[in-house]
Amino acid sequence: MNGPVHTTSDPAVAARALADGHLAVLPTETVYGLGARADLPHAIARVYAAKGRPADHPLIVHIRDGGELAAWARSIPDYALALAQACWPGPLTLVLPRTDRAGDFVTGGQDTVAVRVPAHPAMTEVLERLAALTGYPAMGVAAPSANRFGRVSPTTVAHVEAELGSVLGDDDVVLEGGPSTVGVESTIVDCTGARPAILRPGRVTTDDIEAITGFAVGLPSGARAPGTLASHYAPHARVRVVEATSLHDAEDDATVGVLALADVATPRGMVRLSAPGTAEDYARVLYAALREADALGLVEVLAVPPPDEGVGAAVIDRLSRAAHPS
Repeated sequence: MNGPVHTTSDPAVAARALADGHLAVLPTETVYGLGARADLPHAIARVYAAKGRPADHPLIVHIRDGGELAAWARSIPDYALALAQACWPGPLTLVLPRTDRAGDFVTGGQDTVAVRVPAHPAMTEVLERLAALTGYPAMGVAAPSANRFGRVSPTTVAHVEAELGSVLGDDDVVLEGGPSTVGVESTIVDCTGARPAILRPGRVTTDDIEAITGFAVGLPSGARAPGTLASHYAPHARVRVVEATSLHDAEDDATVGVLALADVATPRGMVRLSAPGTAEDYARVLYAALREADALGLVEVLAVPPPDEGVGAAVIDRLSRAAHPS
């Protein structure tokens, strides 16, 4: 781009940019997303180019409310409707057979589409204004995380500007919405089978899904979903997932960072990246801590995961992918 990143706190500005076919970085409760109108192939192509994302990786379509789901998806089972009613707006994405409205350029060439209703008030206003500007009630904004493909997702505008500032155009917009409150991406549920299956864990847990639907979570159908590669969410620093007891024997090394719950002590001479008090706090600070490791030029991050309960399962998933060799 020719000038500084165009950052605004006005959802109307972001909606106008989207309506005109430009990109808008948008706050959600999970992470910041790089958004484009879900009906414009050329705008979606720019999303893929800006991220360096392979064209066969599907995007999530964000809509205003559950009443718009039928515009994008068909053959919607009752348990999917129950999930939508219970969890939307919120950090849950449903994968369903697509309608003609969902083009190959959004679905990665699959016959399914991923849809969710975000909970962030600024994002909600953008969707409302975009519908008014375009005259299409179920417009939809496709918005993967606003980072380079495979890297750490952004949870603040500063992360976005550092990551994508050089590839956004003069007519693109970054919408300031404060730090993301959940901190990890949405739970993705495959709803194409007889019972729900989790493709990516998030704040909505297995227990939540089973309680809402009355079904035990099943096996996925094989549908591709965002953020499910073995290596993903990775900083430049090497990430190792370790037990708290292994830190007792860690060597004094100022090039190593530690990420763990507050009750885990930091080995002498190492850099404490964050000390969250709960699994929910861990999820909120996870990506900021990994980015801080790179900002400090650390070589390695030793991450002690939280318990595998609630959103802790999503944190463990993200740490495992960050630690996987690329």
